[in-house]
Order: sequence, then C-alpha cells, then structure tokens
Amino acid sequence: MEFENEFNKLFSNITRWFQTNSLSLNFNKTHFTDFQTSSSPKNHVNNDFKIKHINKVHTTNFLGLILDSTLSWSPHINNLTTKINSACYLIRYLKPLLPIETLRMVYFSNVHSLLSYGVIFWGNSSHSDTIFKLQKRAIRIIMGVSNNVSCRELFKKLNILPFYSQYIFSLLLFVVTNINMFTLNSTVHSINTRHCSDLYLSAVHLTKVQKGIYHSGVKAFNSLPPGIKCLSKNIRRLK
Repeated sequence: MEFENEFNKLFSNITRWFQTNSLSLNFNKTHFTDFQTSSSPKNHVNNDFKIKHINKVHTTNFLGLILDSTLSWSPHINNLTTKINSACYLIRYLKPLLPIETLRMVYFSNVHSLLSYGVIFWGNSSHSDTIFKLQKRAIRIIMGVSNNVSCRELFKKLNILPFYSQYIFSLLLFVVTNINMFTLNSTVHSINTRHCSDLYLSAVHLTKVQKGIYHSGVKAFNSLPPGIKCLSKNIRRLK
C-alpha cells in the first residue's frame, strides 16, 4: 500500500511538472521499475494512473545503461558481451592488415569505450568477470599470442589498464571529482586518530549498498597512500 501511494504521488508530481512546462507525458512510452532485492516480497500495485495504464518492466535502458529490477547488472553485461565479441571479431579481421599501434586505436574505440562507460555502476557486479575475459581476448588478438599466454605483460606493453584496474581508477576519479559530496572522519568525531583524514564510511548491511559507488568509492579512496589523498584535500579547498 505504501509503495502504491508513493507511485501515485510520484506520477502526480511528474504530470504536474509536464503541465507547468506545456508538455505532455506519453503514457504509451512510459513504464516503471520496482527496484528490490532478490529476497524482498513482491509489491502488488495498481498500475493505473488517472485511467492511464503504466506498464511495469524488469529492465530498462537509461542513457545506455540497462538497469534491472534487482540491480544485478546481468542484462547490461550480456549486452556488452555481444558488442565486445563483435569488436574482437573486428580486431581479428584487421590484425593481418594493420600494425599494433593502429590496432590499439581500434581497441580503444570499440572495446575500451564500452567497458569504461558507466563502469563505476556495474564494474563491481558478480557478472563482470565475463567482460575481463573478453578484454583479455582482445589483447591476445592484438599481440598475436595464444589463449594460454598470460596477459600481465601484454597489458603493460600496450599501456592498457586491465578491467578491474580501470574500474578502480574510474571510481577514484568520481570520488576526487566529487570530493565535497563525502565526509571526513574528522568532522564526525574529534578524536585525532591516524585515520582522521580518511573519508567517513557509514555502516551498512545491504550488499547492494556495499557494492555501490559511494561505499566502494570511500573504501578505494581510503586505501590510497597518504601523499595521494593529500592532493584531494587541495581539490576540496579549491572548490
């Protein structure tokens, strides 16, 4: 019942905003997603709003990110898998025709652009290992080595970050760029400890929150060497 009340309140606000701005909401193209954990009880809600029916969907494409109702990111990663597989085929086709430097450019335009977009949201998913395997496949094709060769040195030679390193790098960039959104330990308590300059990490129990941007970003930032963390303080002062 509470969910249904919030549902109706939200759509009332949306339609009011559209009317105020001389716009109209196309209900044929409007849908909603009920975000829940896999163990949450299912909400049964009347999907009608002012005699207009609003479809409930379990997945939706938002700015190129495919969101699912449990935020598992499985549909998004499945979609990326298809695209990166096609990119690997392209690189394999071009391998005999182009030098490594040009193939590296092809990699950045067709593989890196896909795996880095929105990675701070889905990079911590349990399904993301599939993308790392495909990235290593692309690297091996560029370098012309067999599937059983380690990619550690290949990444270094090509100056390309492995997938999980790219995820952490993107996460840290988000934290540093938005450093004013975060709280220092020193502002929460006045005790002068060695971690007083770290970002405050609130206690949470839900796994989805622990894997989210805010919680994961704070943990990654607090793991940085003190000298690098001091640079972010200067950014905070400038802002």
